[in-house]
Amino acid sequence: MRRLFVILLSAALLHGGLMFAQDGYGFTDVKVLPVTPVKDQNRSGTCWAFSGIGFLEAEMLRKGKPEVDLSEMFIVWHTYMEKAEKTVRMHGHLNFSGGGAFHDVTEMIKKYGIVPEQVYTGLNYGEEKHVHGELDELMKTNVEAIVENKNRKLSPVWKTPVQGILDAYLGEIPQSFDYQGKTYTPQQFAKDYVGLNMDDYVEISSFTHHPFYEKFILEIPDNWMWGAMYNVPIDELMAIIDNAIDKGYPVAWASDVSERGFNTSAVGIAIVPDADIAEMSDAEIAKWETLTAAQKENELYKFDKPRKEKNIDQQMRQEAFDNYQTTDDHGMIIFGTATDRDGGHYYKVKNSWGPYNARNGCFYASKAFVRYKTMDIMVHKDAIPKNIRKKLKID
Repeated sequence: MRRLFVILLSAALLHGGLMFAQDGYGFTDVKVLPVTPVKDQNRSGTCWAFSGIGFLEAEMLRKGKPEVDLSEMFIVWHTYMEKAEKTVRMHGHLNFSGGGAFHDVTEMIKKYGIVPEQVYTGLNYGEEKHVHGELDELMKTNVEAIVENKNRKLSPVWKTPVQGILDAYLGEIPQSFDYQGKTYTPQQFAKDYVGLNMDDYVEISSFTHHPFYEKFILEIPDNWMWGAMYNVPIDELMAIIDNAIDKGYPVAWASDVSERGFNTSAVGIAIVPDADIAEMSDAEIAKWETLTAAQKENELYKFDKPRKEKNIDQQMRQEAFDNYQTTDDHGMIIFGTATDRDGGHYYKVKNSWGPYNARNGCFYASKAFVRYKTMDIMVHKDAIPKNIRKKLKID
């Protein structure tokens, strides 16, 4: 999932003719699972951490545990350190950036534990919200210098400056901390307070360039860890999502969001209109701001009522992925289902851009959009229908 640098919409944009009150979709929530409040990744490439952590916070709620705000930047610190070491071992031939994947979160918690947000905010550099441009560039430059290695061999202290950058910007990692009257280490907090087994969570995707019902490494730049996921036909991927929500399990959702149909700021929806419209290659909000007045009046750009959508099949998904039209843009959380006024079916999605729209930072994604643009999902293994779970040989 690449970062999507997001800025809040201006009042002028909100009054540009696509207010939610005018969208005409008439959404009715069918089932909504409990989730923690929407957070704001701001100008950082850490949607994977926000969505992965938010997913686990929702899992805690599902299991009857207390609501807690867990620290995304604790995970980012550890992920950046491991990514730096792997990049050096790969002689620089690895995607070294602020991006990541859901399994980065679960793997880091398994290794290092987790802490509450109030213990580790990751805001050690004079900002009230996350702004990682300087941090990312310093990390990249530092690691590139180590890889170039004019000494012709690594010094035993090469990790020290990398850690120093992270400590300077995000803060030093706490070895222990007090929370609600008790003292924990990060590992103890993960075990005793969070109480989730990270091995219970699996990632699933749907592409034809690998065999179905086997695990494979999804070839996307942000999968620096080379994490493996299960492969199933798209109908079964959708069945897993539906079963999860029906049984009360949230879904971590990685998706491409570069389509014109992804209009979550002005209208709060993501759809696949039954028309060929121009591709977007950057953040949805930023691109929408570049539309001319004439474009906004064009029928293809209007989202004022339910519209016919494309029928998405396995081949269409694969072609979009093969042609770089579906990329690892963004991580979010599916936590409910809904219908529009015409009976169309949607998923309710929690984003990590703060309360940037009139749906308080959430939106509705059509089933067609999810079928088409899903990169992968993460769910608790018990959320998978038994017949599919048997095919995947998941205990």
